Amino acid sequence: MRDDRLAHIDQATFLSLRATGQAQVVQLVWVYDHPVDHVGLKRFHENFGYGLAGRRIERSPLPCGRHRWISSTGPASDIDVAGEPRPRAELSDWIDERSQVPVDPETGPGWHLGVLPMTDGSTAVTLVASHCLMDGLGLAQTLVEAITGSVREFDYPAPNARTRGRALAEDAREALRGLGAAGRAVAAAVTLARRRRHETPPKPSRRSPAVNSDEIVVVPAVSVLVDLTEWDRVAERIGGNSHSLFAGFSAGLASGMDRCRADGTVDLVLALSDRTWDDTRANALRFADVNIDPVRAADDLSQARTTIRTAVAALRDDPDETFALQPLTPFIPRRAVRRLGATVFGTLPVSCSSVGELPEAGLQIDGTVAEHGYLRAVDQNVRRSQIERGGGQLVLVAGRVGGKMNIGVTAYQPGVATTKPRLRALAADVLAGYGITGEIL
Repeated sequence: MRDDRLAHIDQATFLSLRATGQAQVVQLVWVYDHPVDHVGLKRFHENFGYGLAGRRIERSPLPCGRHRWISSTGPASDIDVAGEPRPRAELSDWIDERSQVPVDPETGPGWHLGVLPMTDGSTAVTLVASHCLMDGLGLAQTLVEAITGSVREFDYPAPNARTRGRALAEDAREALRGLGAAGRAVAAAVTLARRRRHETPPKPSRRSPAVNSDEIVVVPAVSVLVDLTEWDRVAERIGGNSHSLFAGFSAGLASGMDRCRADGTVDLVLALSDRTWDDTRANALRFADVNIDPVRAADDLSQARTTIRTAVAALRDDPDETFALQPLTPFIPRRAVRRLGATVFGTLPVSCSSVGELPEAGLQIDGTVAEHGYLRAVDQNVRRSQIERGGGQLVLVAGRVGGKMNIGVTAYQPGVATTKPRLRALAADVLAGYGITGEIL
């Protein structure tokens, strides 16, 4: 029988959403310079609502209970086709607008699909999905299943399948069984917090005076595309590989945004997937911390490559120490959820996630090959006060598909007018430092 309880990491992600109101989403964009096959697109839309996307979260009636998956198969909403064509120059703005159309893993819809006809005859399609339902590799897996028609049903129970009495009894027994592991996790949390206090502190970040503003901001996001041949050639020339060049590029952006330690080095949090084919976790991830010198990496990636290799090997040999905190998840008070992130990931982390090689089929959501594809990780409902007090944000996600290195960058620097033009210029400067040119949307 399939276990319908959320993994601890997935419950933690959901609790963070409810505690802060800030929703993490993954977004894919396809641009067709030729006519879209709308019959094929409709078929994809119907198929996508299965597998990891065909479910929602049902909360436990106990405050310290484990939440569970329930079935929610099929399209959660209609394809949203823009009423009027827009100029190609407004594509980036439309992508931002679609990224902020709400998704909710509990009430639904957990994902949605939008289409924009453009005045030059091209068409853009974008898919936005809650990170509480799937991570980047889970999205890629679900995407290929929908494109090929090989969809899966996980046979989760229907909503409210358990009576309240049964749910209370089952979840209470589960909570009691988890007390021992929670106690050990408390000790691990204290140890980790003490050690993090003694680590080299980051440089103080500049902050805007408007830290008490409840204004909702759309965090600037851009997409960087580089020819894979050029990307790999540069990486090899300076002693690295694709992963270390991605880390060097990330560190260069962080340096340009003052997300550095006092010695100028940058802390990267590398998200590493351990997803298997039949894995039902939304976030099948472990995290490796690496410290990169952006100046050295621009000329020589050998040290960065060794650092990453060592961190990944250590993670394989020894469990991620932060995972020892996971049994605490159901017992964490709502007000403490946001503070836990700083304990686990540090003060000014740079989040880097690479989904590696993506199948060419991922560009064929209507059955034909899209000329352009983009991916990014963004947040919804970001309050200026939250992101300013949190020291800003820098999140990068990358994948190799269609002969391109595809990097999505989402960034906000407190005290600075962070705009898409400024972020594009910074990304171009960092690429130029490696002797690389690319398309930046």
